[in-house]
Amino acid sequence: MLLIGIDGVRPDVLAEVPTPVMDSLAAGGWYTASARTTTPSVSGPAWSSMLTGVWPEKHGVLDNGFEGRRYREHPDFLTRLERDRPDLGTFAAVDWMPLAVLEGGGPALSGAIDTLVAVDGYELGWAEADSVVAARAAEHLAEADPDAAFVYLGNPDETSHRHGSIGLEYREAITLSDRHVGWLMEALRARSSYEEEDWLVLISTDHGRREDGGHGGDSPEEMTIFILASGAATRGWAAPGSGSTYIIDVPVTALEHVGILPDADAELDGEPLARLRRIP
Repeated sequence: MLLIGIDGVRPDVLAEVPTPVMDSLAAGGWYTASARTTTPSVSGPAWSSMLTGVWPEKHGVLDNGFEGRRYREHPDFLTRLERDRPDLGTFAAVDWMPLAVLEGGGPALSGAIDTLVAVDGYELGWAEADSVVAARAAEHLAEADPDAAFVYLGNPDETSHRHGSIGLEYREAITLSDRHVGWLMEALRARSSYEEEDWLVLISTDHGRREDGGHGGDSPEEMTIFILASGAATRGWAAPGSGSTYIIDVPVTALEHVGILPDADAELDGEPLARLRRIP
């Protein structure tokens, strides 16, 4: 399975932007534009929840300082996979460094992951850093034998912050992310064994944003996220509008697809997207 995380994408803006790759995946798969993220709606807590499958009160990350993190008790889904099935291949590529490197140790993505690529988006420039991340990930997907992978793209969020808006520059950044998703999909489909494999591709974001480019509050524009799923496994899923979905459901869905069904001791808050919660 492949999880692609694109930082800070408002679903309503995504719907207005030319994104032919993601549009095609959504048309042939499963898509919701009304999932919910964490409180607060900022990257540290949200990415921690998307990677671990638990809410901030459990993983301990309440802001972008990452103080109080409890990743040892609530590891990212790739590390959990390594613990349960060390024979399977894991991969991650990111350009927001706190996900991979934190002072004092214990970043969200642990050293247990087989291959971890980290480039600094602030140092390289976010558009260029995303391109490097996508290219390195595409190369690995095409030539190695990963069973589970996570790819993070940070340019849309940083572009919106830099320009203080959700205008042209932000929308162009989302379109660029779609091209990067295209690179990853081309790499998957180029695999010599692709036709015999059962890939599930998940794409999501950590939070939305206000029109001034900010976020962190509890408005619908900040709290609403999208989740896209593509692959043969989605054919039997319930329609997106038939239940409620949350950011914590993403990693649990990933684990289920590769055959990991954590027991109650794992204390996961998310549920597989194949089994949506009923709307009250």
